Amino acid sequence: MPESVVDAKLTQETRLPLAGLRVLDLTLARAGPTCVRHLADWGAEIIRVEPPAAGDGLGGARDGFDQINLHRNKRGLAIDLKNPAGHAAFLKLAATADILVENMRMQVKHRLKIAYDDLKEINPRLIYASISGFGQTGPYSKRGGVDQIAQGMGGLMTITGEQGRGPMRVGIPINDLTAGNLLAMGIMMKLYDRERTGKGGYVHTSLLEAQVFMLDFQDSRFLMDGEVAGQAGNDHPVNIPMGVFPTTDKPINIAASSPKLWTNFCKAAGHEEWLEVEEWKTNGGRSKDRKRINEVIAKVTGQHSSDYWIDKLEEAGIPCGPVNNIKEVFEDPQVQHLEMAMPMKHRTRGDIHVVAQPVNIEGVETGFYRDIPDLGEHNDEILAEAGLTPAEIADLKAKGALG
Repeated sequence: MPESVVDAKLTQETRLPLAGLRVLDLTLARAGPTCVRHLADWGAEIIRVEPPAAGDGLGGARDGFDQINLHRNKRGLAIDLKNPAGHAAFLKLAATADILVENMRMQVKHRLKIAYDDLKEINPRLIYASISGFGQTGPYSKRGGVDQIAQGMGGLMTITGEQGRGPMRVGIPINDLTAGNLLAMGIMMKLYDRERTGKGGYVHTSLLEAQVFMLDFQDSRFLMDGEVAGQAGNDHPVNIPMGVFPTTDKPINIAASSPKLWTNFCKAAGHEEWLEVEEWKTNGGRSKDRKRINEVIAKVTGQHSSDYWIDKLEEAGIPCGPVNNIKEVFEDPQVQHLEMAMPMKHRTRGDIHVVAQPVNIEGVETGFYRDIPDLGEHNDEILAEAGLTPAEIADLKAKGALG
């Protein structure tokens, strides 16, 4: 085993909570890799399993910003699961794993004979984790799904954007990210259950489930009160005033909807007469008169800079903040303090930064970032760890089962 791998594994074992867990990563695109990234960042041993002729996938070039950020902290195995010899070798590897994560179409893993039912007999402790577009069963289970499709089907696009301008997607793949986060949480719960029962099991979610879950209070608003939410633009759908307001340099967000905050805001803005407007004395009244309130506030905030208003409103205890572009986000002193840009050494790009792990565990140092593997970079050592002899590995190469 190369010295760098030994050093990395020792580092995992001494300071990261998921050290000692072996994860087979059969994911692609974004939802599955998002889940695996949590496991990788917290020290699990990740084996990225790819077909021998794997391209760069949906995330762009292998050495591009997206792939590096998604697939850090892994070793790489390129093996043909359609090749009988490759499939047999994979089963030996699966027998050594704690967790397998995949986000193939439902029928693909069954066709490859690597579904949970195919593996649970050879490894009863295996936790098999899946993300699909719409669920593992049901009328849409065989459909392929991507983030924006789920945004539309799950209702998000009808409440995003300005009223009357038609459906609008959000600016990030929110369902990919949420489904990946939820699956990682499900794996953690199943790991705890395995400690008590000694048995693995099947954990799964989908982009559609993630989207319905993420609608949250808009869902309960309909389920309990029958209200179908519409688009509200930058305004909060029910709390007023809460939204984006102009300044002389850049927009700011202001949240002053509670009775106390509204009172403090009017005083801080220098317009205590707003407190005497009968229609504005309750949140319900302010909600009905949203347009007029926003207009009068905008006239006032537009007279000074964003820093002026943030300082003034913060002093009054009113939540507020600038609307930053992404460059400004990473220049923000609080984001820098949180170390959300983590350093990493890349074989061709040199010293770079990736998005840091957002979960903090007191007493456990984070910051374990290792270069992503080349295609099949660790074939021999991974298969040897699974019990294959040098002769058997050479035979796999001869049969075209390895990349």
